[in-house]
Parts: sequence; structure tokens; C-alpha cells
Amino acid sequence: MKQNFAFFLIAALALSACQTGPSARELSQSRKLMEEQISNEPKGNYFVGRRYYKVDYKMWGYLRKPGEPWLDSRLVVLNEDRTLAPDRKLNAIGSDNGHEYKLFGRFSGQDVYEPASNATYPEFVLQRAELLTKTPGPIFKNRKALDPRERYYPTPY
Repeated sequence: MKQNFAFFLIAALALSACQTGPSARELSQSRKLMEEQISNEPKGNYFVGRRYYKVDYKMWGYLRKPGEPWLDSRLVVLNEDRTLAPDRKLNAIGSDNGHEYKLFGRFSGQDVYEPASNATYPEFVLQRAELLTKTPGPIFKNRKALDPRERYYPTPY
């Protein structure tokens, strides 16, 4: 009995010493840096896209205009008739979850029905995508938003 208690005590102490992710302070600093970078983005005829992969959903991710906050972004479905999304080009769907891109194209003006969410999303006709970073700053308050298996998609802040 004492051995079991000692084992559980040691395991609990070891687990409590593990850091599960960035601290609130680190997230705040990262967020401030990202907001500064956004305010310095050059204007142009492109969009900034954050890949947001979910196993059950077919939307691509969030798009915003350069210089605008993520709060103003839109969750979109890509039309890949002209070119494939970066992960589809690699035949590795979702492998770029969380990556940030410079996307060229246009909104078609159509909404696309996505059955898993029972909602419609604006269609973006993709012409070209350029990777900006694989490790962008946080745009969600809840970490479960980043889990591809979670049936959850929040609004960025």
C-alpha cells in the first residue's frame, strides 16, 4: 500500500512539473508581437490565410485582408479549380494545420454549404498560395480550437 502511494505521489509531482504549453505571459507577448506585425503588413491585392484543419469539416481556414485583425477574418471554403491548396498539393490533407499563408485569389460571391457544421461559408477561388510561417501567433483563446479532432471552431480574437 505504501509503495502504491509513493508511486502515485512521485508520478503526480513529476506531472505537475511538466509544462503543457506556453504560459499566459508568453501568449500575451506573442499576441502583441503578432498584432504589431499585422499593423505593419504591406497593403496589396492578397489575403492572409490561417489554415484551420478539422477532420470532420471541409472548410479551409480563416482569411483576412492585410493589416486587418483576425477578429475581422472569415472562415472560408476554397475553390481549388485553378490550383490546389498547399496540403492537397502534397497529398497530406491537414498537414499544414495552423500555418499562415499569403493567398491570392478572389471571393466568388457564392456561399458553400458544409454539411458537418450545417452552415454555409464564403467561397474563395484560390489562384496561388505562399507560405508565410509555420509558427504564427495565437488567434484563439481556447487551445482545443487547434485540435483537428475537436468539433469546435471559434471566432478568432
